[in-house]
Amino acid sequence: MADPPQTRLTLPQIANTWWPLAASWLLMGMELPALSAIVARLADPEINLAAYGGVVFPLALIIESPIIMLLAASTALSKDWDSYRKIRKFMMVTSAILTGLHLLIALTPLYYFVVEGLIGAPQEIVEPARTGLLIMFPWTWAIAYRRFNQGMLIRFGHSRAISVGTAIRLLVDLVVLGIGFWMKSAGIVVATTAVAAGVVAEAVYVGFIIRPVIRRELVFAPPIDPPLSFRDFREFYVPLAMTSLITLIVQPIGSAALSRMPQALDSLAVWPVVTGFIFLLRGMGIAFNEVVVTLLDEPNSTRSLRRFTVLLTMSTSLSLLLVSATPLAKFWFEQISALSPALATLAHNALWLAFLLPGLNTLQSWYQGAILHSKKTHGITEAVIVFIVAISAVLWGGVSLKKYVGLYIGIIAFTLGMLVQTIWLWYRSRPAMRATCERDARVGG
Repeated sequence: MADPPQTRLTLPQIANTWWPLAASWLLMGMELPALSAIVARLADPEINLAAYGGVVFPLALIIESPIIMLLAASTALSKDWDSYRKIRKFMMVTSAILTGLHLLIALTPLYYFVVEGLIGAPQEIVEPARTGLLIMFPWTWAIAYRRFNQGMLIRFGHSRAISVGTAIRLLVDLVVLGIGFWMKSAGIVVATTAVAAGVVAEAVYVGFIIRPVIRRELVFAPPIDPPLSFRDFREFYVPLAMTSLITLIVQPIGSAALSRMPQALDSLAVWPVVTGFIFLLRGMGIAFNEVVVTLLDEPNSTRSLRRFTVLLTMSTSLSLLLVSATPLAKFWFEQISALSPALATLAHNALWLAFLLPGLNTLQSWYQGAILHSKKTHGITEAVIVFIVAISAVLWGGVSLKKYVGLYIGIIAFTLGMLVQTIWLWYRSRPAMRATCERDARVGG
């Protein structure tokens, strides 16, 4: 007798998994606008914003890049106790090595080689940025630890705890920013202290919340067959690590390019403000990646996930377009972010060029999630290579012409790069999509 058809995954069920992750990304996205708003109200705002957005944050991201995909890896692979232990060991060893690299750059002449020689940062931001980079040294370990354990929480159905952790991070950020503003400290010190304290607080919270999940659920999960081997993990994770490394190389490449185009200091100062605002909507799509990885395990899930993708793509990009076309943008950049009228105008103009970005992030999460679900991750690395080639070509053109404002060229480059990356992910995800559609058809979908 044939098995009865499986119930189709519904949009409310998808939304129930997605919204805690989206709330977490939204809260995390508020960090940079809050930071920018405080730094803009302290002494030398252009210098301190440029030091953070043009040097400290890009370098911190590059250093942490090998561990940034631990969230996806843990969500996909931490299905039993043995797999958890192996991935945790990788996380701890890699984090220690990368933290050592962070300190090596911040404390030695290697810093000047990177910042002055490679990035070509304006001279007035070099020393403030070094102070900020040193303060940020706990960043990598804290990010690795919390992303690894957040993947576990998603895998075992506790994604709501993630948004609580992010709220704690934001609260700590705001407290530190408030104290720094009251003390009239240097903007770069206030910014990096707040960010470092926030990620450490979130990591501590996740460390406590994961303990009962390990004791009551993980240790009783049936062992996977065959067991996760180091070779399996390497083949799954190395393309992802290369993906994040290549992606984040764009940050210092972008800083180097903006430093060599017209209005360099203004562009570097406004860049974190604009990208921070855009990230509030981009995060909605980024959060969808782990939802796809988790829910594609469910029979009859493909069609509903595709419908959710379309709705989320349209709503996020249209929301950014709406902000650009109304006084909301002027209010945000002048009143909330405290930019001067000239810098606010620069930021508002750049916003028009970025309206595709939130929707592209959603589409990427859909295609990339399907590829991750298939465990064949090389297509993701290929897509990132396409991305960095496209963005580098546009930035090179902007630097060669020396005619257009660096901020505008940077946003155009990023948008074009995201577009071609999305097209490549669509192309490489077709076998995985075909397999899930055939599976759904077999079970009555």
